[in-house]
Amino acid sequence: MSTMNVSLPETMKSFVDAQVAEGGYGTSSEYVRELIRKDQQRLALRHLLLQGGLSATSGRADPTYFDGLRKRVRDTGTKAGAGGW
Repeated sequence: MSTMNVSLPETMKSFVDAQVAEGGYGTSSEYVRELIRKDQQRLALRHLLLQGGLSATSGRADPTYFDGLRKRVRDTGTKAGAGGW
């Protein structure tokens, strides 16, 4: 694992220390790694949303479409043991 040193103003360091203490992180490094993971996920989601926005429409999003979508989610959740909506 690589090492990176980060300089923070005292107010930010205090904030990180408080997040570590209250959030159940063992170290400030764990907290920062979690922030980076969340940012990576946010960027991946943004990319998928942009791709979806640029894609061709597949049909009308009417109540029937959403009923079918809910059913697919319920069926998938049941198969995965997560239950339905």
